[in-house]
Amino acid sequence: MNIDTAPKKVHHGRNIKRLCEMLGIKQDSLAIELNITQAAVSKLENKEEIEEDTLEKIAKFLKLPVDAIKNFNDETTVSFISNTFNNTHGFMYSTYTDCTFNPIEKIIELYNEKQELYERMLKEKDELLEKLLKK
Repeated sequence: MNIDTAPKKVHHGRNIKRLCEMLGIKQDSLAIELNITQAAVSKLENKEEIEEDTLEKIAKFLKLPVDAIKNFNDETTVSFISNTFNNTHGFMYSTYTDCTFNPIEKIIELYNEKQELYERMLKEKDELLEKLLKK
């Protein structure tokens, strides 16, 4: 069998890890959102196949469709980047027809959500410290 034409096995965990890295999301943030430990997130990233309900929770947190996790691979990413940044007009535009979202808007949304999460975590930390000091 020719290796180049063999279907490539999808690895959900690796795809989640790559997408989180691309979006600047740390394991601990994902762990908080999923209500699991950072070690459990690490185990998820090593799983080849992840349950549908967990994929849906992760996709919702990442603000991506579940199919983006299931079908993510280097070739589509390279194609997307190539189509987005290589043009003859001197500005960014995308001719990638399978992309159903604006990546810049997703980055802005994720930044805002990370900011909200950070502020929420700080507030919870302050409340916890306040409770500890009262004791």
